[in-house]
Amino acid sequence: MTIASINPATNEQIKMYPPLTKDEVSAAIEKSDDAYQTWKTTSFVERKTILLKLAETLRANVDKFAHLITLEMGKRISESRYEINYCANIAEFYANGAETFLADQPMDVDDVDAYIRHEPLGVIMGVMPWNFPFYQVIRFAAPNVMAGNTVMVKHASNVPQCAEAIADLFRESGLPDGVYTNLFIPTEFVELIVSDKRVQGVSLTGSEVAGAAVASLAGKNLKRSVLELGGNDPFIVLDDADVEKAVTLAVKGRTVNAGQSCVAAKRFIVVDEVADRFLSGFKQQMSQLEMGDPADEQTTLAPLSSEDAAVKLQKQVQATIDAGATVVLGGDRPDRLGAYFNPTILTDITPEMPTFDQELFGPVASVYRVKDEAAAIELANRSSYGLGGSVYTQDAERGRRVAEQVQTGMMFINQPTRSQAELPFGGIKNSGYGRELSHLGILEFINRKLIHTGPKKS
Repeated sequence: MTIASINPATNEQIKMYPPLTKDEVSAAIEKSDDAYQTWKTTSFVERKTILLKLAETLRANVDKFAHLITLEMGKRISESRYEINYCANIAEFYANGAETFLADQPMDVDDVDAYIRHEPLGVIMGVMPWNFPFYQVIRFAAPNVMAGNTVMVKHASNVPQCAEAIADLFRESGLPDGVYTNLFIPTEFVELIVSDKRVQGVSLTGSEVAGAAVASLAGKNLKRSVLELGGNDPFIVLDDADVEKAVTLAVKGRTVNAGQSCVAAKRFIVVDEVADRFLSGFKQQMSQLEMGDPADEQTTLAPLSSEDAAVKLQKQVQATIDAGATVVLGGDRPDRLGAYFNPTILTDITPEMPTFDQELFGPVASVYRVKDEAAAIELANRSSYGLGGSVYTQDAERGRRVAEQVQTGMMFINQPTRSQAELPFGGIKNSGYGRELSHLGILEFINRKLIHTGPKKS
């Protein structure tokens, strides 16, 4: 397996890393488990000090880390800076909140004294993706480290410099050796790690196929797992929506991270009454996106993460066009160096077409016209995915009513799906299970132990 940095804006290979051997992986597990025996006994104050130092370092070096993200996976530099600052927010949120989130919980039972004690489990494995190379790791590691677990991270093979920088960041913030471990390993070594008795759980953010494989491994070995997988988020525009605002948010929601986000808006479901206005404005704004060097502040559309990603997206789009979809805009790749893809809008997509229920990772929008609100909800739910979604209406109560009927883990009214440290993040159906962020995120790999102290004293 090749572990290499390749600049997607130029397809130039920058740096390669040798993968670990099985013996080295086994030694890393041993070190992580040994570190857990001490780390679990440290105070919240000690853990908090380290995580706040990490947040401080992130904020003091925003440009350094942001340029690394942009170089390695092609994110626009402004989005990379946002990602680094957001990581600092997450670290601060768990540093300041963990002791409260994990406080003993008294049980309200008439005849007995009892409480729930929140205890760490041990070594937790994380399998992380490339599309948000700092955020995804911090989102996983920060709550687990604050809970007293130790973590081992297999990052995506195309962002090894980011992986190395994150490990250095934790170490330089004062985290003891073995509490956070970066693993340069081939995918097949994940089974070796998850199967090890010293490893107590696994969290994966990635594809549906990868999630199914890891869930099977976790189940076979009786390990806890959290999966955040793909999405095909509906963006529902009702007849009373502010169409101009909806168009602007549609472009933002579809092209964030060049469209490479699990919660990017992907299916634009628009009621007939406003469909022509929406589609006209959407086409106009999408066509105005400027491709270019992601490190250039003026660029509004970055490349995809790799040449392989661009080739895959082209195959998906072409298969849909060949099946009868209408190309309103784009539909192909530009004639330029790098993993770029033209802004694309497809319509007249039917359930028989290959991409009707596939996740398209790139600046490709599928627009559907529907008769009314009921039809919009029905189409939104006609998906094997259930991660996020949004609805656009000037009637707040109507927005809540629609949001409650759409089968997803998250719904937003008059704004695209987004994440925030204080709010739970996760999906249902083939989008996975479990929650990250908020107080719920720190409870996934925790033993909620009942302590029964005896009958209540009169």
